[in-house]
Amino acid sequence: MRKRYANLARIRTLDPERDWLEIYQTMLRLEFPWDMKLGLNLAFNRSFSIPAIAAVHVGTGELTERTQKRIDDTGLLMYEMVLNGFEQPRGREALRRVNQIHRPYDIPNEDYLYVLGCLVVIPTRWLQRYGWRQPCCHERRATFLFYRELGRRMGITDFPGSYEEFEVWFDGYDAAHLTPNEDAAAIERATRSLLLGRIPRPLAPLGDGLVSAMYDDRLRRATQVDAPAWSIRAGLHLVLKLRARLQRSFGTPSKMPLFADGIRTKTYPNEYEISMLGPEQSRPGSGRDA
Repeated sequence: MRKRYANLARIRTLDPERDWLEIYQTMLRLEFPWDMKLGLNLAFNRSFSIPAIAAVHVGTGELTERTQKRIDDTGLLMYEMVLNGFEQPRGREALRRVNQIHRPYDIPNEDYLYVLGCLVVIPTRWLQRYGWRQPCCHERRATFLFYRELGRRMGITDFPGSYEEFEVWFDGYDAAHLTPNEDAAAIERATRSLLLGRIPRPLAPLGDGLVSAMYDDRLRRATQVDAPAWSIRAGLHLVLKLRARLQRSFGTPSKMPLFADGIRTKTYPNEYEISMLGPEQSRPGSGRDA
């Protein structure tokens, strides 16, 4: 049992104000790899669903017409920043690419804040509900500080002062702006395969219902997804709770960090250039370079 909590013991010796990147890396790569990846998938799904942001994505066609590539590009840019931070060359290049992609669009500061809020709050809440243990205060603080630094480097302002304040702001914005819209429904239909691919093969026949069960009522209304049968929702909840208990009682810390052998995606099974990720029209020299 002591080994199971070895990463947590080490995290508690760190200072989240200084070591936020190391703590967040440990959460993603060693402590909660499956849950963090799924939580980030759910976060991006939600961030694409408020009407203003959904309209931008439908307008570009990136999520509805080039779905797999857009999903892979987004994940690669995010994971490059997490794995390398913002000071190492690959992390700096990924951040530069993110800014190039977004600069042509007149996106309000609050919408940017909402996207970062999804990345901070949604995975944390998933861990609080279904992780093999609760994220500690150091981990919540480190998550908040990682995305606050990302926001600062993207020129995003008016960040709340703590995870708790950001959570309150996020819930208010989410309640006011996550409303039913056709663009969000189109994106959800196109991107559903991302979550379907995370469902174990024996449960594939129940895939659509299980994906819908991962959404809360507000997200289902926004994306015009029918609520799954009560039995599917209850069954998913029980299975995830059982999984957490088994991991807590019998699991051991991962010896191999997530992405230790590189990041592999369907679009890029071998290698990729960070500068080539994202829409072609936003690349340097394309005529719409940032």
